[in-house]
Amino acid sequence: MRRRRARLLCSLLLTVAAGAGTAATASPPSAAASGAGAAAAAPVPLDRVVPAPASVRPGKSPYTIRPTTPIRVEPGSRAARSAGDYLAGVLRPATGYRLPVTARGGGDGIRLRIVRDAKRPGVKGTGAKGLGAEGYRLVVTRRAVTISARTSAGLFHGIQTLRQLLPASVERATRQPGPWRISGGTITDVPRYAWRGAMLDVSRHFFTVDQVKAYVDQLALYKINKLHLHLSDDQGWRIAIDSWPRLATYGGSTQVGGGRGGFYTKADYREIVRYAAQRHLTVVPEIDMPGHTNAALASYADLNCDGVAPPLYTGTEVGFSSLCVPKEVTYDFVDDVIREIAALTPGRYLHIGGDEAHSTSHDDYVAFMDRVQPVVAKYGKTVVGWHQLTGARPAKGAIAQYWGTDGSEKEVADAAKNGTRLVLSPANRAYLDMKYDPSTPLGLSWAGYVEAKQSYDWDPGSYIAGAPPSSVLGVEAPLWSETLSTSAHIAYMAFPRLPGIAELGWSPRSTHDWDDYRVRLAAQAPRWDALGIDYHRSPQIPWPTE
Repeated sequence: MRRRRARLLCSLLLTVAAGAGTAATASPPSAAASGAGAAAAAPVPLDRVVPAPASVRPGKSPYTIRPTTPIRVEPGSRAARSAGDYLAGVLRPATGYRLPVTARGGGDGIRLRIVRDAKRPGVKGTGAKGLGAEGYRLVVTRRAVTISARTSAGLFHGIQTLRQLLPASVERATRQPGPWRISGGTITDVPRYAWRGAMLDVSRHFFTVDQVKAYVDQLALYKINKLHLHLSDDQGWRIAIDSWPRLATYGGSTQVGGGRGGFYTKADYREIVRYAAQRHLTVVPEIDMPGHTNAALASYADLNCDGVAPPLYTGTEVGFSSLCVPKEVTYDFVDDVIREIAALTPGRYLHIGGDEAHSTSHDDYVAFMDRVQPVVAKYGKTVVGWHQLTGARPAKGAIAQYWGTDGSEKEVADAAKNGTRLVLSPANRAYLDMKYDPSTPLGLSWAGYVEAKQSYDWDPGSYIAGAPPSSVLGVEAPLWSETLSTSAHIAYMAFPRLPGIAELGWSPRSTHDWDDYRVRLAAQAPRWDALGIDYHRSPQIPWPTE
């Protein structure tokens, strides 16, 4: 059984509450001291960033950001202008510099370029050959820093790398002393996989729009490009559906442990989608079905085979609920929900869950998926489901998200051979809600304890036995929220493991080396301190000292 063999008794709730304090007290030495020390040190080497770049060619002369430095963007390019405004917003508070964003040409400053494949004669760092949809090239000389990309997403990812090449104190909200030097040389960088995701469960515990935005900012630092929102489950329905209003107002009224709960209005959801898109994350909404549906069943009696609505549920057990597969009203419900969510979601994907449907017979499960997958296609979206979908008949183009623990499931490999794409989230590697060790005050342990090395030290391309490497679309780090209720809880469980999953998704297989990675990861700690990110101080990482 997957993510829930935990009993939320009062003693655990007290332990979880205490966990926030434990996370806070586990902070490394003075953030101000570490930030100041980083500012005074030599520039960060180009190959010390996370995720590891695809190609690094060191140069001789560093670049220094000064009070007169401009941010130069391509004339007439909205994408470059937007990237320039974002970069200025990141750098201005700590540097105290104006950093004007200008379309006026010049060979100095920080230059952001949307470019074609061909190089501009006599202009360094402008060619975009081989960069694809998300890659970038960063060229640093004594006179200028140039980030070139074919797309706005590439520029944005290049900016995240640039941030890591500056002292960690650049992330602070108040003016810092500098100097702001960047190592000379060239980075050419493209992602290994197109899908680099993180899932946030807002159903077990509800997280506000601002809390989701805070997590989006943390994900963007490490070039994550998918935000999977688990919007419905037994404990709560979190998205307003006009045609079935009690789903949110009643089904979303509580959460694990009996708290108040909550839901997103359509305006709230659009704001999350907008904010994520600005940071080049695509929102993937999930409505889990036919199981994990007690909140919906409690809201509408007709969705139950016996016509009787069960009570709302605030526990953590799984597998007891199911939509009524034979009833036609079930498919009216599914059509309405998918239609409304698809209309709100500009991204290509819609996740229909499909896991732990233990109260649904196999025949009913297959019949349900046969009816529901075409509905997703009807509204212009690509089906994503948990890997149990491969035990039915995955639609052409469907994506299966794997959450097993050993990669041995034959039906997953067979589906991959037949064209089903795979997103890998092995629970004993990528589940961010697993405890680090027995003393971790948050999380569960049904898939074992998952420390930083275990979350990093595996290869997505060869994890599923018998599946073609080309079937792997990418990786995703789910964060289930049975025991998590605050932003501090999210950060403590995500860091330091999230950057490792991000590196597996972005960096070439040839760069994956635990001994090198743990050193690069340790250097992120002052940055997390500057950003106010609580994190677990794993004993496997050589964290910096004063």
